[in-house]
Amino acid sequence: MRLCAVLALAAALAGPAAAASSLQGDGGVPDFYAWSGKVKGKPGKLLRQEPLAPALVLDGAASGARILYTSTEGLGGKDRVVVSGAVFIPRGEAPKGGWPLLAWAHGTVGVADVCAPSFAGRSPRDKTYLGYWLSKGYAVVASDYQGLGVAGGHPYLATRPSAYSVLDSVRAVQKGGFPVSRSVVLIGQSQGGGAAFATAGYASSYAPELDIRGTVATGTPYFSPEAQAALQAARPRDAVDPTLGYNFLIHSLLEQIDPGFRVEDYVTDAALPLARSVATTCFGELAGGVMRGGWTFNRAYKADPADRMLPAYALMGYPTLKIPTPVFMGTGGSDRDVPPGMQLSLAADACRAGTVIQSHVYPGLDHSGAVNGSTRESSAFVEAVFAGKPVAGNCKSLPTPPPA
Repeated sequence: MRLCAVLALAAALAGPAAAASSLQGDGGVPDFYAWSGKVKGKPGKLLRQEPLAPALVLDGAASGARILYTSTEGLGGKDRVVVSGAVFIPRGEAPKGGWPLLAWAHGTVGVADVCAPSFAGRSPRDKTYLGYWLSKGYAVVASDYQGLGVAGGHPYLATRPSAYSVLDSVRAVQKGGFPVSRSVVLIGQSQGGGAAFATAGYASSYAPELDIRGTVATGTPYFSPEAQAALQAARPRDAVDPTLGYNFLIHSLLEQIDPGFRVEDYVTDAALPLARSVATTCFGELAGGVMRGGWTFNRAYKADPADRMLPAYALMGYPTLKIPTPVFMGTGGSDRDVPPGMQLSLAADACRAGTVIQSHVYPGLDHSGAVNGSTRESSAFVEAVFAGKPVAGNCKSLPTPPPA
């Protein structure tokens, strides 16, 4: 199927999330996440906030608040929705103009409401990473993304919904009385690396008033045909692999965009309870279930859903590879979740499109390790772009993928 046809099909199928679905995972969160009033007007309006429980406040933060704000439903691109998130303010006295603001786009947590980081908390890796930035005097706004925590399905890996959610989180905190700067840097990992890259691409058309200075992305997926081939090669179908859990999460996106998709048509009866568990469990438990059950692709699937995945892959792409502000890309040399070849292919294509890319490969670090392992270089990048200094890219000497 040609890409234009895929995009056309995706657009035709996309719209408001399915009213009821076996995989969407609504519920299980406090009343704060439910909004009964009308959602209208311009997106990016702060609806309410409340202090986070002490256990959810990041180290290095003087305070943390859970927020609810308006955004645009990113599959159809028209309707207003409510999105949740959190904002963290550093310790000390804010500088003139407010604390420099980082907009954090989180990696895969799951699709159930109870997986929303503003409710469930964050992994030790993310606590360390965000705590590092807070300790350096940066405020952090962290969207949960459309459909996590709040009613409606979470369009897992679809980049436009996450980009809209991130952009509107920035609008909400900048207009909501928080002591943050007008300029912002986008940061994200894995699913969030893709969201951050897409956010930088959508900003000029969706939120042109925002002063985005640059983007830091680690473990960034890229679903070009070549990159998909690299992904398949890195994930043998007869090997037990926790990344099989990503497939199960994508089923929830397929349900939202393809009314005819039924998970039981593809997943074996034995694996069906695990595939359906995405509605109630988060990714760590899902990946653990894959490993405990010894699940491989060949054991879990009775039919290959590859053709049904094409519209979903179209939604995982980027609006443009020509980003108007610099992009830092950090890649773990031992990343198996998002293979280095996939990430470096994105860097190369973005360079060809005219983006200033600063690409770093960290030998021996895996998907998670590259997050905190990249902070020395990414700190210098963030400091430079906030200061308005030119950033040198390395498009003429991009790293090459390490040997498999």
